[in-house]
Amino acid sequence: MTKILLVEDDDTICFGVCRALKKKGYEVIDCSDIASAKRLFSEEIRLILLDLNLPDGSGYAFCEWVKRSHDTPVIFLTVRDDVADITRGLDMGADDYMTKPFHIAVLESRIQAVLRRAASGRTADSRKTDASDILVCGDILLDRQKMQVYAEDEEVALTGLEYRLLLMLMENKGCILPRDRILEKIWDVNSNFVNDNTLTVAVKRLREKLHDTTCITTVRGIGYRMKEML
Repeated sequence: MTKILLVEDDDTICFGVCRALKKKGYEVIDCSDIASAKRLFSEEIRLILLDLNLPDGSGYAFCEWVKRSHDTPVIFLTVRDDVADITRGLDMGADDYMTKPFHIAVLESRIQAVLRRAASGRTADSRKTDASDILVCGDILLDRQKMQVYAEDEEVALTGLEYRLLLMLMENKGCILPRDRILEKIWDVNSNFVNDNTLTVAVKRLREKLHDTTCITTVRGIGYRMKEML
């Protein structure tokens, strides 16, 4: 049974989340402060749902404490919807960031997506897989070994910038990627830094070439997300 650690000091939210997730077959361990969370955390925890505003400090502090020695996924659940807060959480390694109020069905979907990525990463590590892995999102397929992209079984011709952008999005499928983080990683063929306007144009052209404007979603004021698609 998958163990989830819920760190939330709002009794109503805690009760609702625990009840819903237990019905889905998860084992939920809940607590209301950082001190308790540190005592309850173990290698068996597969995911942490973490509030930011806690009685004995900020959820950021606990996230940093976890990430220093473990790769346990973290999803922030908070009323703080400022762009700076969201970016800070993602930059320190959080896997997702949800603002309250949220629909429990959406939370369950996000949890499943994060757990799938984590399981995929563990499998890749155990098999020592290399760049020949195939990345798939809906009708889009990316072959990292051949550096080829297909959409609806037809090869898509991409520029170097477009390919690197798509690769980054697909490797982080389901996660919000802030524009600043993308800009730090994406360079053109002459090793020139790509500016903000160039990134916007690259995303637009990538959507057009993939014949799909829904797979790459814009998170207003933050960046982009490659949607989880069957």
